[in-house]
Amino acid sequence: MRVKFDGCGNGEVVCGLRMVMLFFFMDKKNTDKGFSLFELLVSISIIGILMAVAMVSYSSAQKKARDNRRMQDMNNIQKAAEQYYATNNYVYPPSGDIGVVWRTGSNEDILTKWPTDPKNVTPYTYYYTVSNNFDIYCVCAQLEETGKGNSSAACTNFGTGTTHYCVKNQQ
Repeated sequence: MRVKFDGCGNGEVVCGLRMVMLFFFMDKKNTDKGFSLFELLVSISIIGILMAVAMVSYSSAQKKARDNRRMQDMNNIQKAAEQYYATNNYVYPPSGDIGVVWRTGSNEDILTKWPTDPKNVTPYTYYYTVSNNFDIYCVCAQLEETGKGNSSAACTNFGTGTTHYCVKNQQ
């Protein structure tokens, strides 16, 4: 291959460097473009490790959020039951069924819709029990995280367990 260099005289060093660089870049094959297989494998494995860590953290955060909502629902039901008790001749609501509206003696709604568990699949449902005289009640939810509850089973063994969060009558 012949290359014509204008302005190059015999023995010029700068001209010789230009010629070497030109031939170097003209003869160089396209093997340096892109990444090697090893570089790609390392990059993909690092991304995979980061994704695994992120997914575990996200899953844990979701469990905590669902448990916090369960505890908030239990406390809201407790407030509604106490309001019902105070306005309905000192008895607690007979049922915690979905669709049953809790109303005051003057026909004002206290609890219009029974809350549902964030997962709403067994065993993650809400338990409501009331005594035969309607003077004692208990509402419980099973938690996903062990150690955050205040009962070992629904409405029993208060203070000894870690799997359920329960509230009961305050009167």
